[in-house]
Formats: sequence, structure tokens, C-alpha cells
Amino acid sequence: MSTQKKLTTQEVIRLERDLAKFANMMDSVVRIPFTKQGVGADAALSTIPVAGDVAGFILTCYAIYKAKQLGVPQSKLNGVLKLAMMDAVVGFIPVLGTLFDIFIRPSRKALDLVHEHIQTEYQIKTEDHVIHPFLHERLEQKQQHSAFWRNPVVAWLWIHIPDLLGIVVFILIGLAMWFGLSWLWEVYQTWSQH
Repeated sequence: MSTQKKLTTQEVIRLERDLAKFANMMDSVVRIPFTKQGVGADAALSTIPVAGDVAGFILTCYAIYKAKQLGVPQSKLNGVLKLAMMDAVVGFIPVLGTLFDIFIRPSRKALDLVHEHIQTEYQIKTEDHVIHPFLHERLEQKQQHSAFWRNPVVAWLWIHIPDLLGIVVFILIGLAMWFGLSWLWEVYQTWSQH
């Protein structure tokens, strides 16, 4: 572990953010607001017989490689590797393989292990770089050039844009369903009276 301790906090955050970008693409491109649950490329790849499952396995192995760069012990990564192999095998079964990818999410498991390791080893408490890696990277770039972006409220709003937009979309869907059902109820009431 001594060679890993030479990494600075910023280097560790950057490496973990790279892994988080990968995990987000694989597991949660479309996400439920203020959660880590979502659907990503792994589920989409699993709809392509054989090729998708092989690609998903290779990409999860890449996540394991990045985790090793951050000093996560092999003993902790063995479980993720087994999960990735199970994902590849189950992936050959239509529908079941896709459901497995959506709910088991091996890339996310690798990221969670890395994050747990980093929290312990490097005392890094923030999760913004893991939950919103693309926005976090862009915010970091903006903060280097402008004090406006270093304001905690502005930074929080920037990082949580997807969550806030997701809530708006859920509200709009809820309203559309309410008006649609109300309209159907009125049509039913009118029809039943005749």
C-alpha cells in the first residue's frame, strides 16, 4: 500500500471520478433523481446476443483495473470479478440477462468498493465526484477560472441539475397522468349517464 499513499487527494479524486464516469455510462446514464439507481449501456449492450455480454464483461474488467490503480486489494476485487463472470454467463439468457444488468450492476459494485476503500484510506468524505462525475469535472474546471462557481450554493445547484430536472419531469408526468385520468373519468361518467 506504500506506493499508493504517494497519490495526492486530487489524484485519487480524479482517478475515482474516471471510474465513476465509466460506471455511470455502464449502469446509470438515466437515473432516478437523488439516487444511484438507473439504467446504462450495460443493459443496452446485453440486448445484443453474445457480443453485448462479452463487451460488458470487458468493460467491467476495465473498472476492476482502475480500482487496482487506486490500491483496492485484490481480495476485495475478487467478488466483483465473480459478479462480472456471472453477469456474462447470465447475460446469454434473453430478458433475464438484461434484468440482471439493470439490478445487479457489476461496474457500480466495483465503484462502491473503490469508494469505500478511498473513504477509509484517504479520508475523502465527499461523493459529488462519484455520483455526478461529468458535472463535477466541469465544475472543477469552471472553479479554476471564476469565484462565482466556487460559491457553495451555485456549485450544489450545478452538480444537482440532473436530479432537479428529473424531479420536474416526474412532476410533469404525474400532472399529465392526473389530467388524463380525470378526463377519462369525466368521459366515463358522461357515457354511463346516457
